[in-house]
Amino acid sequence: MSPLARAVALASTALVLCAALPARGQEGDAKRSDFERMLKDYLADHPEAIQEALDALAAKKAAAKAAQQKAAIRANAAALFASPHQVILGNRTGDVTLVEFFDYNCGYCKRALADLLEVMKSDPKLKVVLKEFPILGPGSVEAARVAIAVRMQDAGGARYLEFHRKLLESRGHNDKATALAVAAELGLDMARLERDMASEEVDKSLKETTRLGEVLGINGTPGYVVGPSVIVGARGQQLLKEKIASARS
Repeated sequence: MSPLARAVALASTALVLCAALPARGQEGDAKRSDFERMLKDYLADHPEAIQEALDALAAKKAAAKAAQQKAAIRANAAALFASPHQVILGNRTGDVTLVEFFDYNCGYCKRALADLLEVMKSDPKLKVVLKEFPILGPGSVEAARVAIAVRMQDAGGARYLEFHRKLLESRGHNDKATALAVAAELGLDMARLERDMASEEVDKSLKETTRLGEVLGINGTPGYVVGPSVIVGARGQQLLKEKIASARS
């Protein structure tokens, strides 16, 4: 029996016996004190039991969160994988879809861009969905609005990807001005871009992604959905490839 199991058994026995003791009285108080001392002494001699308990609790919470996220992915599959308010890259009829939630001012998103591009390059069967998730302030929201307007005049996604790469590869802070400068550099229709930025489509896109981020428990960027899994953070292309392979199996 592990230290944790012994501690749990001891604590359970103590609780059962304490419950059977009189609520008041010297005898009951004394026995309760004995049980408390026994448990305290055991934990002092076996401190690893505390760490085991914490690890078990963390694993239980992680499993519960993963189950909730899996259910949320199923319940929101249409908005996640087939929404009209998103960018689709890679193989549009791919057998696995990778969804990325990103912020143009997220340093980790900038670093993770190379991972995403490599995964796309090495996997011709992969469908990639990009969702603007501006959580790092007004500048991020401004850049996201420009990005959505870029998507609205680029059905194929090629110029959007070029725009996306240039913003994420930039070292400075991104906002409306920097995003518009990149759009102009790429030869987009700037008059239409300004009109589209103020459109209902932009508001709907941002509202939908914000809601998805909340229900999926994505509290940072980049955030990914692959198969039944949610991944938060720039965890490297190897983990993404493993999750993609798992989704195919």
